[in-house]
Amino acid sequence: MDVIELGRRGSALEWALIFRTDDEVISLLREHARKTGIRAADFRALGAFREARLAFYDPETKQYDEIPVNQQVEVTSLTGDIGVNDGEPAVHVHCVLGRRDGSAVTGHLVEGIVRPTLELFLTAYDAELPRHHDEESGLALIRRGGNG
Repeated sequence: MDVIELGRRGSALEWALIFRTDDEVISLLREHARKTGIRAADFRALGAFREARLAFYDPETKQYDEIPVNQQVEVTSLTGDIGVNDGEPAVHVHCVLGRRDGSAVTGHLVEGIVRPTLELFLTAYDAELPRHHDEESGLALIRRGGNG
């Protein structure tokens, strides 16, 4: 992954993260957040994956149902945020993937293996987005001061 610092917009710092073939997006994005101390950010991206794992959250079972994508797909939309959960970067990503026949698959991105590139534009803020466990949903949600 190539990292290009784009500069500041007010107190926000912006980067372009350019992923290469065989890069795994979630782990490298988390690593970038850890190295740079990001505690609050949002991002958007486009490109392509050679394979991916998506998931759909079922509120009845409080579990994610995985959706394997074992083919080359276009990343037509990818958006997300970075917060903090238990002191570690928490990366939350949703995406829409376009198949060769024009159909799409969408959901929460668990893993995405790039081919040939993914261009991700990241804006980090001078703040913190804390995630805390929510009993009702079973998820770690952004909350200012705990479960309240």
